[in-house]
Amino acid sequence: MITIKKYAAIDVGSNAMRLLVANIIEEDGKDTQFSKSALVRVPIRLGQDVFTVGEISKENIDRMVDAMKAFKLLMKVHKVKKYMACATSAMREASNGREVVDIIMKKTKVEINIIDGKTEAAIISSTDLHYLLKSEKTYLYVDVGGGSTEFSLFSDGKMIASKSFKAGTVRLLNEGVSDFVWHEIENWIKSNTEGFEDVILIGSGGNINKLFKLSGKMQDKPLSYLYINSQFNFLNSLTYEQRITELGLNADRADVIVLATKIYLNAMKWSGAKNIYVPKIGLSDGIVKALYFGKI
Repeated sequence: MITIKKYAAIDVGSNAMRLLVANIIEEDGKDTQFSKSALVRVPIRLGQDVFTVGEISKENIDRMVDAMKAFKLLMKVHKVKKYMACATSAMREASNGREVVDIIMKKTKVEINIIDGKTEAAIISSTDLHYLLKSEKTYLYVDVGGGSTEFSLFSDGKMIASKSFKAGTVRLLNEGVSDFVWHEIENWIKSNTEGFEDVILIGSGGNINKLFKLSGKMQDKPLSYLYINSQFNFLNSLTYEQRITELGLNADRADVIVLATKIYLNAMKWSGAKNIYVPKIGLSDGIVKALYFGKI
């Protein structure tokens, strides 16, 4: 006999807001299974406000309220039993972040938890990676968001280092990442991967998922450094308009995908990784699992 529950996660990111509704399938004598029931993405680019003027605009607050009302209705229709909403880099840094949380709570009864970079990295890396993590291998997990990038290093099946840096795609788009931050990332990756041979990257985030989809590869196959490098050069050679019309990218993806690819490419170069695996996981998946296992 099986039991199916529905949990949901709301990810208030710097580039978009997402609602993930997940099926949680329990069966006696077997591991609990998690599967996507629905995923809705709304391109409200909070980072555009925060990384330029320091606060979220009235227009985007109104859009957030509307999106949250829609998410709440969708969760009701899906009969979601439990959910959690988390906000990341943009909301962390917005001078009116707490005010926005209060407005949304008042108008929608949805409480948003603003999480720090360390917590974000922990939630993301707590997702189902065991099928990828072979004990004798070393992995660098890289999650590129709009406002920040989280790095986690795994060896012998355990996380041995983790760090969040203010280097996300929307921040890069607005020239908000200094050379100093790039040097910090390079030094952290090199110092933490030093002494490990054959480091393998695991990438998550909307942009690397899109790159993987464009590659046409099977889900369990990695992308090579040479492929990522060639895609970076190819995407960089196209105009913003061409990325939309010729590749079919969304408008809010077409301007940041090159920047995200640069982060993954640098992470591979600095760690010496030759391949990157792209499982379909992210913060939303981590929130659902953390909720289920009582970790948050």
